[in-house]
Parts: sequence; structure tokens; C-alpha cells
Amino acid sequence: MRGLRGRDYISVVDFSPDELWRVLELAKELKLRAYGGERLIQLLHGKTLMLIFQKPSTRTRVSFEVAMKQLGGFTVTANWTELQLGRGETIADTARTLSRYVDGIAARVFSHKDLLDLAEYASVPVINALSDTEHPVQALADFFTVWEKKGRVSGVKVAFLGDGTDNVAHSLILMAASLGASIRIATPKGYDPSPRILSLAEERARSTGAVVEVVRGVEEAVRGADVVYTDVWVSMGQEAEAERRIKDLSPYRVTKEVMAMAKPDAIFMHCLPAKRGYEVTDEVIDGPQSVVWDQAENRLHTQKALLALIL
Repeated sequence: MRGLRGRDYISVVDFSPDELWRVLELAKELKLRAYGGERLIQLLHGKTLMLIFQKPSTRTRVSFEVAMKQLGGFTVTANWTELQLGRGETIADTARTLSRYVDGIAARVFSHKDLLDLAEYASVPVINALSDTEHPVQALADFFTVWEKKGRVSGVKVAFLGDGTDNVAHSLILMAASLGASIRIATPKGYDPSPRILSLAEERARSTGAVVEVVRGVEEAVRGADVVYTDVWVSMGQEAEAERRIKDLSPYRVTKEVMAMAKPDAIFMHCLPAKRGYEVTDEVIDGPQSVVWDQAENRLHTQKALLALIL
């Protein structure tokens, strides 16, 4: 297995299946140690992570900042417009400069290309903290949660309902394919996942036994599922399309009737924030099958593991 130190994590497929498992296994160890009272572990003593945000954030910002502090490191956090990027400095020049100050960079951006440019010119590891194409740190927490709740990942059946072009859906597809899970994306025509993402997933699935499918019907996706997952229908930057998206995606709302189609012990997942009453009803997200708060907490543990391994 190649070492992870110094590596970028822009896409799920930047790490091999074995390397992804290495992150999840360390996350499990760190979470157990934290619950045992060992919250401060000096694995990254004196290290500094730069956090750059083009989009607002709750879970990503707080989990990364707390993760670094609990590992003995520091964070510097800035909005894109607070940096000279907001006045026209190139990403290349910014990446070269920041690499002289910090040990790693995590960026939450609109355009995936900005992350690729940042990684190309930075001499320190770059982490995708969300882009319009993928949300790979979310997928780590999601499948860690599945592992916790189901005791396994291989063979677990995941149903994702809603927008198949969604960045979270893309990363879930790639993570499922990497770890041997089955995933069905139920989405209307015009909202299919990126062909490039599906091609990458199919390549991974050939060696892991995963199954990746895109279907139109809710029941077809959810019947027999161990996990029912959804995300917001209108992401940041898509506000102008809100009316059309809500109309197109409303048949994919997760209700108690939809959850009843899944296995009796199925869990409900959502990366948050949720638009309650749209993609999911209150009785589901607040109900006994929901694990969304454990899922949100696990962002901290999986990102601690990720940071420890690459920094």
C-alpha cells in the first residue's frame, strides 16, 4: 500500500480501496479513544491547516477546525474574498504562497477546476472540502456511519433519492464502488450522474463486486435497501433553478411511506443541511431510523483520521 503522507484528496478515487479503509479504521480508533476521554492526541503537533471557503459552512468548517485542534495543530480560516484571490490574484500564485506558510490546504469551492488548479500548484496536500463535482470528505463520514450501524460495508444496499448530479451523490457512488457496496440512484431524466463518475465507479466495481445502478422509480431503488439517503434539491448557486428543480424532484421526497419500502432496520441518512418538508419530512429525519446526527458527528472523526494520515 502506498503511504498517504503528502497526498491530495480531491476525489474519492485518489485513494485506493485499501487506503480508504485505512482512513476508516483509524477514524474508528480515534473515535474510541475520544469517547474514552483521550480527545487531545498530539499526532499533528505544530502543524497548520489552511481552510478556504467560497461557500458558507457549518459542519465542514467546525469539524475541520476542531479536528486540527484535537490533533495538536492549528487552522487559519478565510473566505475566498478575504484573500487576494478576491482581488484577482491567480490560484497558482496563491497556492505557491500558502505552501510556504502551512502544511495543508482544505478548500470549499464552487468550481472543481479551482481545486484541481490549487492542487497542481501547491506543494502541500490539498483536500476537497466540497466542490460542484464531489464531496469526498462527506462520503468518508457516510460510509464510516454505515459501517458503524450495519457492521459491514460490502454488500450493503444504498438507495439515493433525488438529484443524481449532486456532488454528494457522486462521491457516494465512488465510495460504494470502492468499498463493495451496492448503490441505486433514483432520479428523473435530466438528472443522471456524470458519465465520468459512473465510468470511474464501474472501473472500481470490477474489482470490489459493487453494483451501481441509475433508476427512475423510487420503489425500485428503495425496495430491500439497508440505507436510504437524500440531499437538498437546490444547492448553493442553483437558486435560479429552484422552481424547476422542486417540481422535477418532488416525487423523490423521503417520507415514512418510502422508508416502509426499505428493510425494517433500514437507516435514513442526509448530509445536512436539510430543507425539511422538501426532500425529507420531519417524521423521517427526526424519526427512529434517522442517523443524521451520528453521521454529522462522524465528519469530525473521519477528518481527524484523514488529516493525521496525509499531514
